[in-house]
Amino acid sequence: MNIDQALDQLKDYRKKLYFQWKHDIRYDQTRDKLTEEELLKQLMRKSLNPYIKWERSNEYQNLVYLYMQSKVHNDLLESYQKVSEKATQGDEKSIKLLLDMSNVIKDYAKVASKEFEKNCEEIEEDDDLEI
Repeated sequence: MNIDQALDQLKDYRKKLYFQWKHDIRYDQTRDKLTEEELLKQLMRKSLNPYIKWERSNEYQNLVYLYMQSKVHNDLLESYQKVSEKATQGDEKSIKLLLDMSNVIKDYAKVASKEFEKNCEEIEEDDDLEI
């Protein structure tokens, strides 16, 4: 499960809005981040206290872990690109690191492939027949 799927499962959509605001998860990067006042208006609240209290819950902490996982994947991609550039220029340490990273990426790719295969099987099983 990724952070988007987990946020979609929250019962209170306002928690999703708060989490996205707090961690600056915006898909429309052309818009500025909401101010606290704008967020409060959107949440229809007078204070952020319920959400600050929610930050101590297991639910919030699990969301943070999923968010951090997505950040790690982005960092891995950026690191791979930088190491790859140095390796192609002949830097020996970068070549070794690139090979190590390639093995880690292979493992992630295997897991991702299994997930896609599982999703494809689920789609194929649904034949849209009505009873």
